[in-house]
Amino acid sequence: MVAETGGFPKNQMGVYNCYDFDANQGYNYMLVNVNHWYLDEFMKPTTVEKRVQLVKFRDNNNNCYEKDNFKENYYHCNMSPNSVQVDEKGSGTHRPKIPYHIDSIPKPQVEYNIKVNNANQAFEHVLLQKTTDGSKYIHPLEKFKFNDFVNKNVSKFEPIVPPPVNETPLTFVQEEKELKELVRKLRNVNEFAVDLEHNQYRSFQGLTCLMQISTRTEDFIVDTLKLHDHIGPYMRDVFKDPTKKKVMHGADKDIMWLQRDFGIYVCNMFDTGQASRVLNMEKNSLEHLLMYFCGVPLNKEYQTADWRLRPLTNDMLKYAREDTHYLLFVHDLMIKRLLSSSPDPKFPELLVMEVYRRSYDVCLKLYEKEPFNNKSYLNVYGLHDADLNGQQLSIVEALCAWRDIVARSADESTGYILSNKNVIEIAKQMPTTTIDLYRVLKFPNIHIQQNPCSILSIIQNSRNNASAFDEIAKKLKQERLDNAALRTGKKRSEEASYMLSGSNNVVGNQFASAVDKKRLDNDTAKALLNISFGSYKRKPESLGPTMQGHAKARETVKCNEPVDARAANEVEKNASVRSSSFQKCLQTASETKMLQAGFKRGGPSQAL
Repeated sequence: MVAETGGFPKNQMGVYNCYDFDANQGYNYMLVNVNHWYLDEFMKPTTVEKRVQLVKFRDNNNNCYEKDNFKENYYHCNMSPNSVQVDEKGSGTHRPKIPYHIDSIPKPQVEYNIKVNNANQAFEHVLLQKTTDGSKYIHPLEKFKFNDFVNKNVSKFEPIVPPPVNETPLTFVQEEKELKELVRKLRNVNEFAVDLEHNQYRSFQGLTCLMQISTRTEDFIVDTLKLHDHIGPYMRDVFKDPTKKKVMHGADKDIMWLQRDFGIYVCNMFDTGQASRVLNMEKNSLEHLLMYFCGVPLNKEYQTADWRLRPLTNDMLKYAREDTHYLLFVHDLMIKRLLSSSPDPKFPELLVMEVYRRSYDVCLKLYEKEPFNNKSYLNVYGLHDADLNGQQLSIVEALCAWRDIVARSADESTGYILSNKNVIEIAKQMPTTTIDLYRVLKFPNIHIQQNPCSILSIIQNSRNNASAFDEIAKKLKQERLDNAALRTGKKRSEEASYMLSGSNNVVGNQFASAVDKKRLDNDTAKALLNISFGSYKRKPESLGPTMQGHAKARETVKCNEPVDARAANEVEKNASVRSSSFQKCLQTASETKMLQAGFKRGGPSQAL
């Protein structure tokens, strides 16, 4: 029993003592637990209603809110008290914050009996065939080429304006018979728009919570949590059908989620996100496209909302619906733009085919699990800037292994079990008692509260077996110093390029003369890095002629008015100071070039 609990004995009540007990610590421990109990009670909705004066009301969108007459705050009825957003500017436009996590929502995996496989093994695409040597899976899309999906009459295509949202039928699909009816309708159309809403925080691999589908005449919202086991069997063939175009936006993740959760593999897809990149549009987000092409604002705050919530609020339904309602029309307009933007007038379909090629490549990707190994802790965000020693790094490695095991077992994300920030903070402070641990974590979740002894035991054992991490800690420190030096050199080079851009003609002219005298070759110019040079937007190779132009311009300038001697001396003095600054910038640029050359030869340490 001692080995299982890291050496902590049980007390008379059967609870493990995670600290060297004395009267003061026992009293503090009691206070901490009592305070946490009171905090939990205080955060319950019933307690909130007692401590504030709440008045329920509905807004124009039929969303229910509660107004606190005492504090003038607003709470959404379906949200936890943690999700309150106060209008600090006092503008009178109070609205609830859209939370990414609502703790009171029952786990869909339990409520709907959703089976998951969180084993630390490769994902098996059981519905796909393998090559003869068994080395890879065969995607059904591999039977086709990307240009097979390009409409032969695309040049004669005309956009179809969608009906207004309030005049379009909306079906919220929650029952199996409704799903059957949706599939029947999809079989009778040649194209439809698709989008997914996802939750990553309360499951290990992630969970698809909602599917939105729009045809030219109808909108559908599918509850993929309640119908989780039916989505694949009913919809798999429709998505695989090469004769039906699926219009999606930024489909990289959606394609992975469809494969992982439902065994759905998409054929014939047009990605409007890829189209916006081919057209080199200012922004590639769906929010920008809807506003640009349709004049429809989209509240992207709902993109990270907790889509496990049931029932969905009216605002969430509105957002989900608008994600696909206009997407077919956006596709139409982008097709026209692609045709008119072709660099070859004799081949207007050129850019359209490029979008299909990119969309084809997105669909061909197969979902893979991210494996956990003994080096996974090095991927913890913030670790490389944390400046940890060997003992602390050993604690990080052990905590990552512990939270991975717990997260897989409980089907929770590793960030929910123990965030990266808390992992690093625990490693830095190395708490030795439950009280100290709770001080670091502030609000430990149920998995921490049930296993404080495990955490403390991990810390203790890691400190005693940290010798293997000393060398890794040194390498991380050297890497951090190298990166800092590179950032400093880049910053100084950018400053030099800004000064070279002609923002100051006097200094620019002086530097131009220096360029002429020293006859800088292309290699020296390249030392200033390949970045944009102010308003000239020139590459480093063209710096020489530019500076020569500055020099000639200076020579042709004549002063027709008498110059004040004192002012002239002051200008000359300032020019001299700035000229010396230029020389320092040039030196830094040269050092940066040497540093970059070192990186190419053998890494940061060799460069320094």
